[in-house]
Amino acid sequence: MADKTDELEGTQRAAILLMSLGEQDAANLMKQLDAREVQKLGLAMAGIKEITRDQMTKVLDKFIGIVDRKADVAAGSTDYVRRVLTQAVGKQKADMLVDRVASGDQGQGIEALKWMEAKAVAQIIGAEHPQIGAIVLAHLEAEQSAAILPLLPEAMRTEVLMRIASLGEVPQSALSELDHLVEKQANIAPQTPMRQIGGARTVADILNAMPKDRSGEELGKIEQADGEVHQQIKDLLFVFDNLLNIEDRGIQTMLREVGSDTLALALRGAEPEVQEKIMRNMSKRAAEILRDDMEARGPVKLVEVEAAQKEIVAIAQRLAEEGTISLGGKDAGEYV
Repeated sequence: MADKTDELEGTQRAAILLMSLGEQDAANLMKQLDAREVQKLGLAMAGIKEITRDQMTKVLDKFIGIVDRKADVAAGSTDYVRRVLTQAVGKQKADMLVDRVASGDQGQGIEALKWMEAKAVAQIIGAEHPQIGAIVLAHLEAEQSAAILPLLPEAMRTEVLMRIASLGEVPQSALSELDHLVEKQANIAPQTPMRQIGGARTVADILNAMPKDRSGEELGKIEQADGEVHQQIKDLLFVFDNLLNIEDRGIQTMLREVGSDTLALALRGAEPEVQEKIMRNMSKRAAEILRDDMEARGPVKLVEVEAAQKEIVAIAQRLAEEGTISLGGKDAGEYV
């Protein structure tokens, strides 16, 4: 009878080895791999349901030659796999990998683009119809889409954003056809369930993830093309200057979660009104320390300022989603 360990693929053996390590060691190892290797290993780890001690021992013997007789492995533990992957590639990608295994989706078509460099994705969709580009960018994470968009032909960018804003329910069969275009293999289901993607919110998320000057340029083009769509997107945008719309109690709540270094960097590029609002919601001593810190830093790169501002905006948005603060604007509610 053949040894089941010999039947394991190399990726499966590597997955067993990683799962026999501590979470931090496994995560550190995975950080040395490229995105596709992480994807393969993550899928293999999440797909392992049972490992015998004999299999584990022989795998470890094969890799390192020495096995601790009492070694244990969290075989089939989704929580373990999720924690290791989170440390290695971040929560969003870790959740995506684990959920993909649970749903039986092995990462074909559009899903595979999530692991590709922005330049490669831009090359794939740049020569296609803008509607294809819109569906792809709406399907990807906002940060990845923000990196891809500037690499598309200039004449295509605005039309893609406009089409994302108008997307709604897309037949699953259409997504399957797009998978075929991307992966060169058809997988069209007999039924055609609908899937909600895109919309003005997706465009706003993409623009929020882009550098301020580039997002402003794209928003201006959208305004020229369609004032109504522009207003829908603008209503959903939340940028650093919009902190002025948050009432003082909300600012105080937000500041409790913002690091002093991040705040000092962010305020270097802020309008005077925003600086004043932030500082008046701090103690006098804390405000003085913040001013001294800002003055002592000297010149800082714009990209660092924008990154700090985006971090604070993300905190404010999260608190608003949790119902802890109100971002103000037309949908603002009152505290009770």
